[in-house]
Amino acid sequence: MAATVLNSPSAVQMSVFVVRAFVKMRAALTDTRDLARKLRLLEDELKQRLDVHEAAIVDVLQKMMEILDPPPAPPDSSKREIGFHAGS
Repeated sequence: MAATVLNSPSAVQMSVFVVRAFVKMRAALTDTRDLARKLRLLEDELKQRLDVHEAAIVDVLQKMMEILDPPPAPPDSSKREIGFHAGS
């Protein structure tokens, strides 16, 4: 620091200014890390919720597709065919 080399009031002021700047930077980084951790937790929670909702939406859409496009009905063999049949 400048105050260790120069013994003047302005050098001391500058050293105090530099130390305060580093203290503020450290506090800002700590706050940023805490904020990043909170955001990560929130993101994880939202992803879990979306996974549940996504599964429910897919289930509903599959059921709607079954209703809109049902499988073909099996042919009814009990009905007698109309028309002329030769042979038997």
